[in-house]
Amino acid sequence: MTGMISNGFSHWLTAAPDAHKQLFELELPTTKAEAWRYTSLKSLLEQNFTPAEDAANAIQSDDLNKILIPDLMSHRVVLINGRYVPELSALGDLPTGAQIGSLRAALASHSEMVRSQFNQYAFNSLFTALNTAGLNDGVAVLLNRAVVLKNPIELIHISIGANQPQVAQPRHLIVLGDGARATLIERYLSLDAAIYCTNAVIEIALGRDAVFRHERLQMESENAFHLTGLSLKQNANSHYLGVNIGLGARWSRTELVTNFAGEHAECDLQGLYLAGDGQLMDYHLDVTHAVPNCTSRENFRGILCGKGRAVFDGRVLVAKNAQKSDAAMSNNNLMLSEGAEVDTKPQLEINADDVKCSHGTTVGQIEPEKLFYLRSRGISAPLARRMLCLGFAGEIIHMLHEEVLRDYVAEHVGQRLEFSATGLS
Repeated sequence: MTGMISNGFSHWLTAAPDAHKQLFELELPTTKAEAWRYTSLKSLLEQNFTPAEDAANAIQSDDLNKILIPDLMSHRVVLINGRYVPELSALGDLPTGAQIGSLRAALASHSEMVRSQFNQYAFNSLFTALNTAGLNDGVAVLLNRAVVLKNPIELIHISIGANQPQVAQPRHLIVLGDGARATLIERYLSLDAAIYCTNAVIEIALGRDAVFRHERLQMESENAFHLTGLSLKQNANSHYLGVNIGLGARWSRTELVTNFAGEHAECDLQGLYLAGDGQLMDYHLDVTHAVPNCTSRENFRGILCGKGRAVFDGRVLVAKNAQKSDAAMSNNNLMLSEGAEVDTKPQLEINADDVKCSHGTTVGQIEPEKLFYLRSRGISAPLARRMLCLGFAGEIIHMLHEEVLRDYVAEHVGQRLEFSATGLS
């Protein structure tokens, strides 16, 4: 750990020394570790990040309006450099039993609910410990039993650069009581091309019969580094749908960890990533069927062009007593250039004998026959490729609940493909 701190991570830390002590129990991940086999921390360590400055006054309402999605009705929460900005947030009317607000403020007010739930679900990792020790702020979403939010919560992360590389470390705590229902739309954006890092940790706990839809759009700047550690605990009969869209950042790693704590729960993880020149997209899934009669689905699709790189490492573990588990994992990749690279490793570890489990992966190119068909009807080669790529990505994009959000993502995917046209030949 001493070597790790000397290599740059000590600059991330702002909290009291007691919080730092946890870090000494954790080792710096290297490519010798199986979970980091295909992803090096070298470029991250070279940046020498320091804690992000408070930039709450850096943008005004007019600036925010330029990045809002038209016609998206939501309970809006805005974070700038990891800090909650009430002046730009617009929560609107919340039903009785729903609380949404600053996590730091809730911890400072000694909220019994928040303090009892905070840091109870996050998986143990170096970057979780760094987030805890260097916490900026974040959002606490607490829904009591049977509370239903009709409109989605929109959580907008805005990063504003400085003269030196900075790291923001937001933390989110989401707790849904029995029978509660909600949708969360997360968007990670940047207003400039500065070098920065987002190290986010998200803890989610779902009560019995709770339903949570979680849609995440990672659209950081081309010079950004992005880390997300998401931990999910599901009680009996709960349902979680997570849609993960990765389009931005120079270096991005997302870890999704699910634990079933009650029977007949369902977890559906969907993902789309697009990696172009100089980009790394890394997704790690760890789904544990610890109890019987639970269902999980993992379906991720990647589009790679230029010299883009991607990693998909998915694991489903079925415990010995988790009979009647149902799990299916799929990872399909579309390679648009010879220089692109993907390392895909779906895994099943089954210790029960009465289960239904499957996994598979594909790596391929655009079918020449389909491209010829479109070209023969007068469609230009770039437009034809865009159409075929959007068709490939459409299965994931259509999982987004709001039509305006589907259109927004499809347009950005199309723009990215056009921008990377040199890698499509």
